[in-house]
Amino acid sequence: MATPAIALLDQSLPFGGGGSDRLSKEIFSILESNFLFGAQALEPAGACSAGRVRVLSIDGGADGGALAAAALVRLERRLQELSGSPEARVADYFDVAAGSGAGGFLAAALFARRMPAEAARDVVAKNRKVFSGRHGRGGLFNRPEAVFKKVFGDLTVRDAAKPLLIPCYDMATAAPFVFSRADAVEAEAFDFPLWQVCAAACGVGPAEVASLDGRTRLRAAAAAGGTGAGVANPTAVAVTHVLHNKREFPFAAGAGDLVVLSLGGNAAAGSGARASSSSLLRIAGACQADMVDQAVSMAFGENRATNYIRIQVNNLLSCTVIFSQFTPG
Repeated sequence: MATPAIALLDQSLPFGGGGSDRLSKEIFSILESNFLFGAQALEPAGACSAGRVRVLSIDGGADGGALAAAALVRLERRLQELSGSPEARVADYFDVAAGSGAGGFLAAALFARRMPAEAARDVVAKNRKVFSGRHGRGGLFNRPEAVFKKVFGDLTVRDAAKPLLIPCYDMATAAPFVFSRADAVEAEAFDFPLWQVCAAACGVGPAEVASLDGRTRLRAAAAAGGTGAGVANPTAVAVTHVLHNKREFPFAAGAGDLVVLSLGGNAAAGSGARASSSSLLRIAGACQADMVDQAVSMAFGENRATNYIRIQVNNLLSCTVIFSQFTPG
């Protein structure tokens, strides 16, 4: 059985009132020294360089991506400080991004729209009902997909500046489907409007998502809370993509050639005593995310302590922040 190696208690992280903006400074000091900026010089990532491939994985979590967005804001600010460039963006320091649920929106906003992390966080904060899957059917949220149309306009998956992966669930085939920039570059049959992809990942999109040439049509869906059904944690999707994509990542021969930052959300958000269908779906998504976390960390073997990091909040009410690096127990 695997157990978390480090659990950090941050009493400065109150529930509500913008507290998610004050994520633990200790976590990011560890990130700086052991993950992104340790032995390697602080320089923009290069997918075809001989260095390790930097992977960013974001799952929205039951909180609709609020904590992941706050973490990205803090990370981008620190990158700007360390690089001395106020224009530095998170996307500059990663080679590939994967996102599910609200995390799919965040990944697309940062890597395709090149939106500052603060702006992406503001979109999530102002539209919490949309990203958490609790939008209504009338009034302001009558057309929740309008949020995504406003952000992405005519951008498609192919327009991402770097490899982008957004897994979803196709109701028509009863199987997962991954929207991938690599596939979109190869054929228009796999290129989709980004606003449709992100809306579908959050469970608020149109009934059908169609490729640009109309040849590929999906009845994409997401589980309650903006967590893609069966793909709550996209880290495994990202790692597999890198290791099997020799065209874009020719030097990635194994887990030791990757560094992975996996951002989760508040796993306990929206949970309660009443066992509704939506709460059960959230619980299932949280369990799946933890299982992927454990499987990926074990796959990294002896490199898990330096090459793989997952950050999530297990209980925001008690301010418990988990910094997961799994070790055999």
